[in-house]
Amino acid sequence: MSDVAAPAPLADADLRDALDGANLPTLLLVLAHVTGDDGWLTGRFRPSRTRALDDNDTAGLDPQRRHELREAAFAVLRGVREAPPPPDDARIVAMLSASLGEEIPPEYAEPMAEDGGFREPAWLRGPAIGPDGPRVLVIGAGASGICMAHALRRLELDFSVVERNADVGGTWLENTYPGAGVDTPSHLYSFSFGPRPSWSRYYPKQPEIITYLRDFAAPVRDAITFGTSVVSAVWTGTSWDVVLRGPDGEEQRTVDVVVSCVGQFNQPATPAIPGLDTFPGPAFHTARWRHDVDLRGKRVGVVGTGASSMQVVPEIAGEAASVTVFQRSPQWITPNGNYLRRIDDRVRRLMEHVPGYRTWYRLRLMWMLQDKLHPTLRRDPDWPHPERSINALNDKHRRFFTAHVDAQLEGAEHLRDAVLPDYPPYGKRILIDNDWFTTIRRGDVELVPSGVAAVEGSTVVTQNGRRHDVDVLVLATGFSSRRMLFPMDVRGRSGVPLREQWGTDDARAHLGVAVPDFPNFFLVYGPNTNLGHGGSTFFHTEAQTGYVVGLLRELAAHKEPLEVRQEVCDAYNARLDAAHEQMIWTHPGMTTYYRNAAGRVVTTTPWRLVDYWHMTRRPDTADFRPAGQ
Repeated sequence: MSDVAAPAPLADADLRDALDGANLPTLLLVLAHVTGDDGWLTGRFRPSRTRALDDNDTAGLDPQRRHELREAAFAVLRGVREAPPPPDDARIVAMLSASLGEEIPPEYAEPMAEDGGFREPAWLRGPAIGPDGPRVLVIGAGASGICMAHALRRLELDFSVVERNADVGGTWLENTYPGAGVDTPSHLYSFSFGPRPSWSRYYPKQPEIITYLRDFAAPVRDAITFGTSVVSAVWTGTSWDVVLRGPDGEEQRTVDVVVSCVGQFNQPATPAIPGLDTFPGPAFHTARWRHDVDLRGKRVGVVGTGASSMQVVPEIAGEAASVTVFQRSPQWITPNGNYLRRIDDRVRRLMEHVPGYRTWYRLRLMWMLQDKLHPTLRRDPDWPHPERSINALNDKHRRFFTAHVDAQLEGAEHLRDAVLPDYPPYGKRILIDNDWFTTIRRGDVELVPSGVAAVEGSTVVTQNGRRHDVDVLVLATGFSSRRMLFPMDVRGRSGVPLREQWGTDDARAHLGVAVPDFPNFFLVYGPNTNLGHGGSTFFHTEAQTGYVVGLLRELAAHKEPLEVRQEVCDAYNARLDAAHEQMIWTHPGMTTYYRNAAGRVVTTTPWRLVDYWHMTRRPDTADFRPAGQ
C-alpha cells in the first residue's frame, strides 16, 4: 500500500543532503501531516501556485526562506520512522489545495484518499469469495491484466490468465524502439497498491516501465500461461467455451467469466501506401522495431510525427547518416521541464525513506495532470474564434505553445509554417517536447511537411511530388485502436459475433466494461476508456477492475449470469456521445484516431477521471439482468 510506514530513517547527514533536493510544496505537505499543523502550508512558508506542468520545486520562496524551511524540516523529520494516521478525506483536499495554490473540489477527496494509499481501495476490501466462486479467464497480461489478476487472487477465485507474448507487459513489452517511453509522470504511472518509489526519471522509458510491470506481476505470474492466444469464445447459456491456441496447438477451456484486458494499442497500423511492400531495404513499424538493423551510415525515412516518432527521431539522429521525417500534419507540442530530467539520488532517498513524501508528491501530480486540463478541451459555443481555439483557456494555451515554437525556432524561422498546427490545441493528442525542435534543426535531419503518396523502389514519393531516397523505412504510424478485440471470435447469447455487432470501428459498452448480449463477459480498457485529457491509465484501470470485482461478487452471491441491459448500455452511450459533442475532438475539422469513419469518438472518454471513478464505484444491479431474461 502507501509509504506511510517508511523504511529506517535516514542518517542526519543523508537527510540534510536529501532535503536540499526536495520539492518544497511536497515537503510542506509532509511536515503538515507529520506535525498535524497545517500552518506549514498557510504561514510564512505558504507555497505559490503551481502552474502548468511545472513541479514548482522552490514553492516560490526566496533563498533565505528555503534555507529556513529545510532547517525546520530537518528538525522535524530526523528519526521519524512512520507518518501518523492518515488525514481525513476533507483535510487531504484542504492540504493539497493549499499546496497547489488553488481549490480542489471536495468530490476528489475519496478518490485521492484511496489513490494516495491512505486507505485500501474499496474494491480490494471485503472478504474473499473463494474457489467455489465463478471461474474466470483473463485475456492479456499487460498492465490491465496484471491488475485484474491481483484482484482475483485477493478474491481467492479459480482464475487463469492467457497472454499471447512470452512475457508480461503488453504494449510495453512490444514497443522497444529507441526512446520509447510514456508521457505520464513516473510516480503517477503505477498502481495505488503497487507503488515504485525508486524511479530513475520523472518520465520513465520503456526498460524501466517493463521492469516495474514484471515486478508487479511476480506474485500472480504462476497464473499466467504465455504464448497463448484466444481464438474464440462462445457462450453456451451457462458458461463460456473458449478455444485457445498455444505452442502445442489448440485446446478448449470452459469458464464462467471472461475478462478481456487486451487494450487498444496492440495492433500496429500499417498505412496503405502504394509500393510499400516492394521497398528493397528494411521497412518496419516502431512497435516491431528491428534491433538487428544497423542504422549507422544509413539514410532513414520516418513516416509520421506522432508520439512514437517524436521519441524515436531524436534518438536515432546522429546515429543514422540522415533522417527524413514525413509529416502528414503537424502536432501541438508542449514544453515540460521534467520530461528529460533524471531523478537525482537525493529525491530518490526522500521517496524511499521519508514517510509520506512519495504519497503527497503523487497526489499533487494527480491534480496537476489529470482533470485540471479538462475545461481546456470543452467547446464554448459562444467563442468567437473557433478556427483557432475552442474557448478562452484553450486560446491561452495556443498562445503559450506558439510562443514555445517561436523560441525554439529562433534563427530557423523557415520551419515555423511546417510545424505550427492550424487547428485548436488538443484537437489531436498533445505531445511533449522531446528535444524535437532541436532535432529537426540539425543538418542531418529533414522535416518534409507532406504525407507519403507512394514508394517506388527505395524512393519515397510525397504528396507534394518530391522524391526522397532512403535505405531504411520506419513506420511511426500508430495503432488500429478502434478495431477492438480483433481477431478474436466472440459470440454471446444470440450467437451473433461481437465483431459483427460492433463493425470494424464502432465498439460500444456500458462504462466501457459490459456489452449487451454477452453475459459474464467484461472488458478492461474497452471502448471509450482511453484518456485524451491527461491522467494515468492506471487510475482508470483500477476503476474498471473495481467495477468488475463488484460484478463478480454479485455473481458469487446469486449464481446467475449477468448481462447488462440493452437500454442501459444505449442510454450510457447516448450520454457519452452527447458529452463528446462538447469536446475538442468533435470540433469541426478535427481528424484524430479517436474517431471512427462516421465521426464518432470510439476510443476516448469525455468524462473527468473523478466522474468515471464515481460511475464505477459499485455496479447497480438494476442495470443488469440474469442472462436470457
